[in-house]
Amino acid sequence: MWPLAAYGQRKPMPVVGYLHFAAPGYVPTAEPFLQGLKEFGFAEGQNVAVEYRWAEGRYDRLPALAADLVGLKVDLIAAFGPPPAKAAKNATSSIPIVFEVGNDAVEAGLVASLARPGGNATGLSVLFTQLTPKRLELLCELIPNAKTIALLVNPNSPTAEPSVRGAPEAARAKGVQLSILNASNVDEIEAAFAAIVASKTDGLIVAADPFFDSRRAQLVATAARAKVPTIYFEHEFSNAGGLMSYGPSLAAVYRRMGAYAARILKGERPDDLPVEQPTTFQMVFNLKTARELGITVPPNLLFTADEVIE
Repeated sequence: MWPLAAYGQRKPMPVVGYLHFAAPGYVPTAEPFLQGLKEFGFAEGQNVAVEYRWAEGRYDRLPALAADLVGLKVDLIAAFGPPPAKAAKNATSSIPIVFEVGNDAVEAGLVASLARPGGNATGLSVLFTQLTPKRLELLCELIPNAKTIALLVNPNSPTAEPSVRGAPEAARAKGVQLSILNASNVDEIEAAFAAIVASKTDGLIVAADPFFDSRRAQLVATAARAKVPTIYFEHEFSNAGGLMSYGPSLAAVYRRMGAYAARILKGERPDDLPVEQPTTFQMVFNLKTARELGITVPPNLLFTADEVIE
């Protein structure tokens, strides 16, 4: 009877709730996160379980998905994107949360400060939204004769205002006119591109947002049909055929999230782990798309690119 009794008293493996804004086919997949866990001794199915919850691009589903994970009494919630992070934070003040957000984690109300987060949440603030002025600058270098640039934002997202911040000043510095276009669903994306074509806008910046991330294929295909040079916030867009991208590596961010999750599962406290920010950013060009648009990428941009897709 002893082995059976001992088994009954054995603590079950910890459970991580994986709360994501997109669908299961999203790239990067969960693999970098799982790799980060594994580097600190946690292998899915062996000594840690993962409960996956996908919002499939619908922010309104996130509160219920977060509440579901809290009801399961998971040991930790990994929240991917600002809306999942906010939903998780609203759902629990006791279960540890490791987040990835493209906006400012302090401004979003997730932590008290980057150095000393306080509370039950920490993670990575990846500066996606703060890089809009830099993306405008790069797009103007790519299209030196540009007169008008559009910025596409999701007005229903917490990333909207931070993404616009600084862009008008950057446009004035470059001598271009900036227009702000809104899209929060599939039809509005199509309408925004119709407006770009009608106004003969010279270039487009797609603001960092989880919804746009979940619509990569649509955005890249529509930009190709509209023949508008477009810069995106992740290299996955360039891999999918987008002209240009500038931002941190999301796969690397997911891996760091896994490492943070593992450290917390081993006993460290979220409020003792500072919120990390990326120190390197990737600039990627898709030369096939450039040729289709009749664009010659300036040598200085090609020389400084981290990756060139032929």
